[in-house]
Amino acid sequence: MEERQEVQELTLEEVMGDRFGRYSKYIIQERALPDIRDGLKPVQRRILYAMNKDGNTFDKGFRKSAKSVGNIMGNYHPHGDSSIYEAMVRMSQDWKLREVLIEMHGNNGSMDGDPPAAMRYTEARLSKLSGEMLADIEKDTVDLVWNFDDTEKEPTVLPARYPNLLVNGSTGISAGYATEIPTHNLAEVIDGTIYMIDHPQASLDKLMEYIPGPDFPTGGILQGKAEIKKAYETGRGKVILRSKTSIEALKGNKQQIVITEIPYEVNKATLVKKMDEIRLNKKVDGIAEVRDESDRTGLQIVVELKKDANAQGILNYLYKNTELQINYNFNMVAIDHMTPHQVGLKDILSSYIEHRKQVITKRSQFDLAKAQKRQHIVEGLIKALSILDEVIAVIRESKDKKDAKLNLVAMFQFTEEQAEAIVTLQLYRLTNTDITELRRESDELIAQITELNKILSNDKELFSVMKKELREVKKKYASSRLTKIEDEIEEIKIDTQVLVAQEDVIVSVTREGYVKRTSLRSYSASKPEEIGMREGDYLLYSGELNTLDHLLLITNKANVIYRPIHELPDLKWKDAGEHISQTILNLSVDESILAVFPYQKIDPEKTFVFMSKNGLIKQTRMTEFEPWRTYKSRPLSGMKLKKAEDELVAVYLEKEQPDLDVFLVSNQGMGLRFPLTDVPVVGSKAAGVKSMNLKEKDTIVNGLLVLAEGDTPIVIVTQRGAVKRMLAQEISQTSRANRGVAVLRELKKQPHRVIYMSEGRTKEITLMNQKGDQLTIDPTDYPIGDRTTNGSFVLDEKKGGEIQMVIESPQMELDE
Repeated sequence: MEERQEVQELTLEEVMGDRFGRYSKYIIQERALPDIRDGLKPVQRRILYAMNKDGNTFDKGFRKSAKSVGNIMGNYHPHGDSSIYEAMVRMSQDWKLREVLIEMHGNNGSMDGDPPAAMRYTEARLSKLSGEMLADIEKDTVDLVWNFDDTEKEPTVLPARYPNLLVNGSTGISAGYATEIPTHNLAEVIDGTIYMIDHPQASLDKLMEYIPGPDFPTGGILQGKAEIKKAYETGRGKVILRSKTSIEALKGNKQQIVITEIPYEVNKATLVKKMDEIRLNKKVDGIAEVRDESDRTGLQIVVELKKDANAQGILNYLYKNTELQINYNFNMVAIDHMTPHQVGLKDILSSYIEHRKQVITKRSQFDLAKAQKRQHIVEGLIKALSILDEVIAVIRESKDKKDAKLNLVAMFQFTEEQAEAIVTLQLYRLTNTDITELRRESDELIAQITELNKILSNDKELFSVMKKELREVKKKYASSRLTKIEDEIEEIKIDTQVLVAQEDVIVSVTREGYVKRTSLRSYSASKPEEIGMREGDYLLYSGELNTLDHLLLITNKANVIYRPIHELPDLKWKDAGEHISQTILNLSVDESILAVFPYQKIDPEKTFVFMSKNGLIKQTRMTEFEPWRTYKSRPLSGMKLKKAEDELVAVYLEKEQPDLDVFLVSNQGMGLRFPLTDVPVVGSKAAGVKSMNLKEKDTIVNGLLVLAEGDTPIVIVTQRGAVKRMLAQEISQTSRANRGVAVLRELKKQPHRVIYMSEGRTKEITLMNQKGDQLTIDPTDYPIGDRTTNGSFVLDEKKGGEIQMVIESPQMELDE
């Protein structure tokens, strides 16, 4: 069996590339992008052309939309009826188009995104302005091509008496290209076009005196003159479009925000719903009610506020978090000479002027040919009437019409066309065809021919016709600007005080990392010790703070976590709280909270002092921990821990004081005291410097900040159950990174090892041994000894084993 000639073998790559290329070209040229000359996409052009051809124009009655859609589909646009009807509906929506091209009776959708009624219910006709788009189409002004089944001709572009691309804008997505051209004010665009006709090399600044920026049918306030200029230059730019709002006073010390214009293409119902959700979710405190009060007289959304709410602050929040303000991105892409181009303002205007020039030229040629033809016939008629009796005699003697024509041509030198006109002249015309009337027509025709020849031979004449016609359109259809343009983009600053209801709360943080805030009501209804906590966890901090305050939590692995108080979960005192790992990613399993620092404002004079178990120390300014963008899910590093087993043992936040010393005690009973000024202030990610020269396997138990001159009693607990007190200042001040001196007497057998050290003034401490026995003691009950004593035993190690843990009783920090 031989191979069939018509079968091609191609690789999938070739086929895909070729077919997708063809499809893309089709989408770009024939569907999604507007033509730079008339600003229409093919479906829109077909709708206008078909309705015009069917006489469905503004001066006649409305006609069922379904009938128009059927005609468009049957003759020009072989696609789904819904796509045609949707395009038709959009052209009738006065909140989408600056000047509508179709008038519709019935429900044609709304700003709330409601669907229009089906096409069998609505009626439509072209608007008066559409007439200007189609004017002169019958005079061979634009190229006509065969339709899809070669039965009708359709235009490739409309004559367009005004720059529709700018006036009505366009939006679309095709293969590889998207376009977003805003709407403009008809009068301004025409003024700009006229200026450009007179000054083809006009500067953009000069054009922008006439066309300062977009003018949306929905009004609003447009900000960013520099960005508009950039968009007009390159075709791309980002401006801010915000609603028109006002703040009105109500009685009872209340206010309301009234919104009367919203940004272009924003769905009003969604916007109202979004604002109401903000009220419901209490994202902002102070909104009492959100109402849509729009009616047939106009748009109005009211945001009623609670008593004494900060109206401007709430408005700013709404601008930032809803579509009350949007970014409008220019992306002006249009089809020019069959290809998509990103175009600026001057490109659009010059292409339009070029297009109009061709239209006027072709129209003038058409009118000229017609006038010349008629003038020739009128001349013949005048001549015939002046020798009427002879002409009649010749016709009467002729055999038939053809013979009569030949005789007229032969006898009186009429041309074929003139003879045809004479023989078809009806008798009654002889009564009132006054020769003066024909002479008047002849004069008019000669004047018209002269005029048309002038236009065709002289560009200046042609351009003055173009300007005259533009001015007529402007005179008929101009309307005042709706969108207000402001030069500068206003930065929106949101004050936390607006978003947060000010309230005093009790904040609690546990060692394991459970945090919460509790209302004073819930706290006072419970006993302090009734706090909800997991087994084995204990309270690290509880205190009265305001919802406008902030919290820095520092973990033993040197992670710094920031939380504004108002973002802490609001729970009862008896609830355990929310674990920090529910929001913070990448914490280790054994990580726990070491220190808690509440604050109202970051203090540039304060520094954090970090001390690690392996003997490193550093200082870092508080300002390094200003709230960061990703604080909700990511901690900052407070200190780089070089070894995996290293961890922080102490963190302090202090104002710089020259007389502060660092006092450290190690597990093997060494103590060291040196000035804090010896510790350099470094960045948050640094590892720090050596604090104490530790023996092998020795570690720092804790560090304190003590006064260089003074008496600071400290308390030490050893693993054998001994408690001892001494003064930190008994160890003389030396320099950083020394070995230090012993704070316990070294025993050959069963030496004491330090498992706990802190200031021995106030806090009660609880000791817990291996067996689980607990003993709570007040360190101040024990005498202050010297550095070589080993203190007194409080728990018998023979009975219960070594001390496993020492827990400090937390201090409730209440506002004084």
